[in-house]
Amino acid sequence: MSTYILTYDVGTSGVKTCLYQLSDSVTLVASALHSYELSILDNGGVEQDPADWWDAMKHTTKEVLWNSLIPASRISGISFCAQMQGLVLVDSQGEPIRKAMSYMDTRAAAEHRQGIMHGLQIAGANVFKLLKSLAITRAVPASVKDPVWKYKWVERHEPELFRRVHQWLDVKEFLIHKCTGEYVMTEDTAYATLLFDARKGRFSKEMCRMFGVNIAHFPKVIPSTAKAGLLTAEAAAELQLQEGTPVFGGGGDAALIGVGAGAVDKGDTHIYLGTSGWVSTVVDRQIIDATSMIASIVGARPQHYHYFCELETAGKCLEWVKNHLALDEIGVYLEKKQISDSGESMYRSLYDYMMHAIKDVPAGSNGVIFTPWLHGNRCPFEDANARGLFFNISIDTGKTELIHAVLEGICYHLRWQLESQERKIKTSEAIRFVGGGALAPLTCQILADILGRTIETVDSPQNAGAIGAAVTAAVGLGILPGIDEAKTLIQVQASYKPNLNNKATYDIYFDVFKSLYRRNKKAFGILNHVNGRTDVFRASL
Repeated sequence: MSTYILTYDVGTSGVKTCLYQLSDSVTLVASALHSYELSILDNGGVEQDPADWWDAMKHTTKEVLWNSLIPASRISGISFCAQMQGLVLVDSQGEPIRKAMSYMDTRAAAEHRQGIMHGLQIAGANVFKLLKSLAITRAVPASVKDPVWKYKWVERHEPELFRRVHQWLDVKEFLIHKCTGEYVMTEDTAYATLLFDARKGRFSKEMCRMFGVNIAHFPKVIPSTAKAGLLTAEAAAELQLQEGTPVFGGGGDAALIGVGAGAVDKGDTHIYLGTSGWVSTVVDRQIIDATSMIASIVGARPQHYHYFCELETAGKCLEWVKNHLALDEIGVYLEKKQISDSGESMYRSLYDYMMHAIKDVPAGSNGVIFTPWLHGNRCPFEDANARGLFFNISIDTGKTELIHAVLEGICYHLRWQLESQERKIKTSEAIRFVGGGALAPLTCQILADILGRTIETVDSPQNAGAIGAAVTAAVGLGILPGIDEAKTLIQVQASYKPNLNNKATYDIYFDVFKSLYRRNKKAFGILNHVNGRTDVFRASL
C-alpha cells in the first residue's frame, strides 16, 4: 500500500506544498504555491512576517487536498524544508515578538564588528574567538549575516522586546511549533547558529558565554528524521488535516536539497540555483576554509556533512533581469508582445521565453560580463557592499547579450566556488544540478561549459528540497532504512557534456570575472557603505 507524505518547502518568496506518494519511487501527486513579501529595509534589514508563512501553508494545503482528492486521513506524515539562518524570536506563548530576520539581513554590522572583528585577527576575525570557535564547533560566525549578530542586534536596539524572548527558533522550527506546540530544532538548523557542538550534540555553553547568548533560549535538538510531535487539534483545523498526524523535523534547504538531488554519499557534489545558489559536496568530517568562507555544515544523514559555498543572489538575478531588462516599464517583451505575468505556469513560461530569446548568443556574450552580487556576497569572499556589474558594454550590445551574460555570471561565480572547494577536497566529476535554474537546458549547458564538468539533472529539480523532506519523513516512519536510499530512489533524467570550444572562451573570461571584485572592492565600499557606516565611507575617501 502506498504512503502519502505532505511536505512544506518554505522559501524566501513563498511556500510550496507538495503531496508525495512513496512506493518504490517518490511520485508527486499534487502541489501548490503561495507567495508572500520579503521586506528589504534601508538599514540593511531583511524581514518577513511569520504569519505569512502560516497563511501560505493554510492556502496551499487546502489546494493540494482539493486537487489530489486524497483524504487527510491518508496522509502518514508531515515534513519541512526551509530557508535557514533566519531569526524567529518567540515569547512564552510561542508568538513572534517581532518580524523574522532573514538570512539576508545585514543590519547587525556594529554587533558583528564588536563581537568578533576586533583585536588581533586572522581572516578578519579575532584570533582567540576564532580558534575557540573552530575547536568547539568547527565553524565561526564570521559573517555579518550569521544569526548570532541578529540576536545581538535585537538585544541592543529593541531591549523591551528582547526581554520577552522565550525561544530562539528558525523558520521551520516556528512552523513546527505552530503544528505541534513543541519547541525543537533539527541538528542542521542548530549547527547553522554556529553555537552548536555537533560532536556532543548540544549547544555549547562556552560559545554562548563568549558571544553573550542566553543558552536557555534554545530548544531541544532532534535529528531531521525524528518525530517532532503530533498535529494539534487547533493546527489540524486550520490546515484541514487530521489531528495526530506525525510531524517530522525535516531540515533546512542546505541539508535537504542535496538529498532531493540524490547527492548523499561522500564526494557527491550538487549545485543549486534557486533564489540563492550554492555548491555543496558531501564529506565525512568537518572541514573549514576561513579565508574563503567555506564550512562543513551538518546534513540530514548522520556522520555526513556538506562542504558548502553560498551565493546570496543567483535566481534572484534572473528575476531582476526579467523585470528590468526583458520586460520594460510598460510590459513590452523582447518581440514586442504583451505578456501577462500571472500564476506560476505563466511565470515559468516567461523564463522559458527568455531562454529561447537568448539561445543564439555566443559563449562570452560578445564580451559582456555580469557579476551576480546584487545583495552582497558571502563566499569565496565576504562583502556586504559588493554589487552587480555589467562590464564591457559596447555600442553594439543588446538586451540578449546582457541577459545571456547574467546566466554566465552566475555560472562563473559557481565555478569560483567549486575551485575554492577543490583546494581542500575532491569534488565529483559529474555534478547534480537542481533548483528552478535546472529546468532550462540552456542554463545546464552553459554551466557544463563554464565548469568543464558533466552536469546531471533529475526529475522535478525545482522540488528537490520537498523531495528531501519527504525522504526524511519516510525514514522517520520506517518506510526507508536511511537517507542513503535517496541515491537509488532519485535517478538522473538528463546529462550535459561540456563543449570544449565554449570552455576555452570561458576560461579566458573567468579570469577577468574574478578580477572585477578585486578591482572594484574600494568603490563598492564607497558607494554602498552599509548601515550608515560613515567611518568606512570617510576612510575610503
